[in-house]
Amino acid sequence: MDGDGGAAVFFFCGPRGAPVMRACRCLFILLLFLYGGLVTVQAFTGTYGINYGRVADNIPPPEAVVAYLKEAKIKNARIYDADHSVLEAFKGSGLELVVGIPNEYLKNMSTNEDQAVNWIKENVQAYLPDTHIRGIAVGNEVLGGSDQELVEALSGAIRNVYNALSKLQLTDVIEVLTPHSQAVFDNSYPPSSCTFKENVLQYMKPILDLFSKAGSPFFINTYPFLSYKYDPNNIDINYALFQPNRGVYDAKADLHYDNMFDAQIDAAYAALEAAGYEEMEVRVSETGWASKGDEDETGATAQNARTYNYNLLKRLAKKKGTPRRPKMVVKAYVFALFNEDLKPGSGSERHYGLLKSDGSIAYDIGFSGLTPS
Repeated sequence: MDGDGGAAVFFFCGPRGAPVMRACRCLFILLLFLYGGLVTVQAFTGTYGINYGRVADNIPPPEAVVAYLKEAKIKNARIYDADHSVLEAFKGSGLELVVGIPNEYLKNMSTNEDQAVNWIKENVQAYLPDTHIRGIAVGNEVLGGSDQELVEALSGAIRNVYNALSKLQLTDVIEVLTPHSQAVFDNSYPPSSCTFKENVLQYMKPILDLFSKAGSPFFINTYPFLSYKYDPNNIDINYALFQPNRGVYDAKADLHYDNMFDAQIDAAYAALEAAGYEEMEVRVSETGWASKGDEDETGATAQNARTYNYNLLKRLAKKKGTPRRPKMVVKAYVFALFNEDLKPGSGSERHYGLLKSDGSIAYDIGFSGLTPS
């Protein structure tokens, strides 16, 4: 058992299989040397992670962030690129990290496997094993978007990244991933009726086929805040905030939901089942609640953000599944660590942080503020 909890793998060969025995021993030693004994993906420790976005010019340095995450016992982090100063800061920390290939790389990477190999060598392999890079998120919220060229490039980019990981013998160490928005779904109410949009499914299926082969989860960005913001008259805010409410009954599945977070996860499971991928895990790549927004952004208050994130923390700490998948423990990356002052869009986009840009808490859910190093 190594320091990450990864099981050691022993190869037993008969006395007449000496060449095989030597090959097995060499392979095992090589894996130990390269990856500290980690020969299976340990991509997520526990149930709680954080999205460490950095679209800002006034947040603390990566070294201070790493110290903060360790103090707060947040073991999983996700970044949206592969910034080398961040990868250096995470070195030796023991924290599990998912890096990202931004959307602007996908078109070229979809037609050039060598580019994928070189990107991984430079931005991933060079930092192993000291920086625990456990996943590569290829693009972000591509399917269901308006850029058709990007939509058509995603599957090829993911395939080339996976093939590159295979060439570099990293598929047992690093997951290949891609986060989706709710825009990939045709109908998510009730949850059991959810399916993928027809114009999405043709691009989704090759990705899901590869993920089934690789054992990768389905990454979904889940935002009850956005659902409530767009339809406050028909959605009970208590249902969105994990507060006491009468809930929603899904008659088709004979399941009751007392919060929207679980319902949105189960909608993704229903869509995967309908498409033929019953065994795939759904993992939440983003979820959060804005503490401030524009005048027309209903529900964007510090009190609601505190309520949502505090109750989410409690829900994840229970290490339980959803009504549709009671034995599949829910894992989620919260969005986000900091308020990011340079993010474009509505006011809420700049106010999702658990922390303000100076490292002080935006609201109290039990974490302390970040002390600048």
